[in-house]
Amino acid sequence: MPTNLEEPRHGMKGSHEEPWHNRRQFLKTLTVWGSAAGLTSLFPVGGLHAAGQTEALLLSCMDFRLVDATARYMASRGLAGKYDHIILAGAALGALTEKFPAWNQTFWDHVGVASDLHKIHKVIVLDHRDCGAYKVILREDLAADPAKETAIHTTQLKQLGKRVREKYPALEVELLLMALDGKVEVIS
Repeated sequence: MPTNLEEPRHGMKGSHEEPWHNRRQFLKTLTVWGSAAGLTSLFPVGGLHAAGQTEALLLSCMDFRLVDATARYMASRGLAGKYDHIILAGAALGALTEKFPAWNQTFWDHVGVASDLHKIHKVIVLDHRDCGAYKVILREDLAADPAKETAIHTTQLKQLGKRVREKYPALEVELLLMALDGKVEVIS
């Protein structure tokens, strides 16, 4: 007497082939619809006209502790939905470091695309305190000395700001430093 645990008999037509065929067809359909949904999220049918309406390109760090605070900060400035966002570990330092040269190239590629495609007006660089990438790349924990931490972030931010201005003189540049509580100070 056959049980549900037995192998299906290959080559025979019967009910054991239907679920496999239906499952395969279902997965094909799911793949097609999933791809279509993915493309519409990248290129919304009604949103293709949005090119040119983006205010800025934001460069921030990948630190999970500040993702929500960063979005709140941008929204508080009236920029929700009006900026492109690139995330690199270390933000300014990540875009400058020779330790990860691909990050540098990625940053500049994104600035170029955002400028050409979305006609951005400014680049906003948002570093943050107690940054793990600064610890990894510079091999020093700066959080213990806030004055030194501010000075090093200021140096990196200003260096990246200078390079952006050299390559894209028409773009404004804002340099910011966020504390872990979400408070932001302008670096000038």
